[in-house]
Amino acid sequence: MSPFQPFCWLLAGVFLFALGPIPSRAEPGETLVLLDNLAIRETHSIFFKNLQEQGYKLTFKLADDANLVLSKYGEFLYKHLILFAPSVEEFGGNLSVETITDFVDNGGNVLVAGSSSAGDALRELASECGFEVDEENAAVIDHLNYDVSDSGDHTLIVASPDNLIDSEIVVGKKNVGPLLYKGTGLLADKENPLVLQLLTADSSAYSYIPDAPIKEYPHAVGKGTLLIAALQARNNARVVFSGSLYFFSDEAFLSSVQRVQDGKLHTKSGNQDVAVAISKWAFGEHGVIRVRSVKHHKDGESNPPSSYTITDPVVYTIEIETLAEDGKWQPFQASDIQLEFVRIDPFVRTTLKSIGGGRYQARFKIPDVYGVYQFKVNYDRIGYTQLYSTTQVSVRPLTHTQYERFIPSAYPYYVSAFSMMVGVFLFSFIFLHFKEDGPIPKGAKASGSAEKKTQ
Repeated sequence: MSPFQPFCWLLAGVFLFALGPIPSRAEPGETLVLLDNLAIRETHSIFFKNLQEQGYKLTFKLADDANLVLSKYGEFLYKHLILFAPSVEEFGGNLSVETITDFVDNGGNVLVAGSSSAGDALRELASECGFEVDEENAAVIDHLNYDVSDSGDHTLIVASPDNLIDSEIVVGKKNVGPLLYKGTGLLADKENPLVLQLLTADSSAYSYIPDAPIKEYPHAVGKGTLLIAALQARNNARVVFSGSLYFFSDEAFLSSVQRVQDGKLHTKSGNQDVAVAISKWAFGEHGVIRVRSVKHHKDGESNPPSSYTITDPVVYTIEIETLAEDGKWQPFQASDIQLEFVRIDPFVRTTLKSIGGGRYQARFKIPDVYGVYQFKVNYDRIGYTQLYSTTQVSVRPLTHTQYERFIPSAYPYYVSAFSMMVGVFLFSFIFLHFKEDGPIPKGAKASGSAEKKTQ
């Protein structure tokens, strides 16, 4: 051993000690929870406890903490982010709206809860995600659908489960009690295909400042008033934005509900069931699908060819899986998955048939047009991650040995060609072997008379 080797080891150890521990990649359950104050941890304990029971590792910090760090050395330290800090004006440490949007662009999931006193930071973040938070101090008001425990300004509204989005994957089953909501209203562009309206207000609701006289038309009115909205980005990252922090509180989970209009008493609200379902969807426990395998070959064969020939019968098979609640992948079941055989435009569009075990199959004949094609499956349904699979293949024309020798539609041309050949042969035969008796030439007559005279 070299005498300098122990010294090199010592120097490397000192250097690594000076650097400190190098952060590893975030584990699947690592979640950063940012709060306005630590009291929210107690007032929303049921929601946080439920997340911890599901295996999430929650790290609680104040939103304006000077030591906030979301990533180090290009690696994010958390998989999910919960923002229960509606009144924060500016995030602390290295955290900012731009950092959060980068977090989403890299596949991170975010759950945000606001209130009537939403700060500029949450408004800017909502704007980046395709939502718009109503003006400061504005609250959702419903003079017909409010709870008997309301303080008098009719801002503790009762939302019907029928106003939830029609997707059990996202919000769970609708056979739950009425939902209590107290907070501001949201607006979203209905033409944006990435935005989901998870919960809307009733037609009698509007969003405005409760104590101010109404001098102008409210920004959000009726069912256009969103209570909870979501964004599923093109990279399948999910952002859920609620205008009410109260919606996730212990008080809302455990309170009885009695709408003033009908007086019917419900012993428990449906907030907890809906909040748990939304959190599972937001953090990627529900609605995640993937392609496990793709196969294609000629009918009667088992391996894909180097290229197909026009009019070849082809068999396409795709296997799709979905993530179960236990974290394991299982076969995905659906009846509306379509396959397109595309060159520039789709030449073939057909519905895939389930053959069991999450496998779907389609059989068709390749079009009579050669070129470069793609087998394309683009499955985009509400609540599910977008499934996009393409497989490129080449389609060549027939070789000279593959064409049919006699085409039935060309029989008239065959007959005309052969009849012309027969006609030419008969004409030539008659012309060469048959002569008609014509007049005797003058020279022949003269020679005959001379012979007679000689005799």
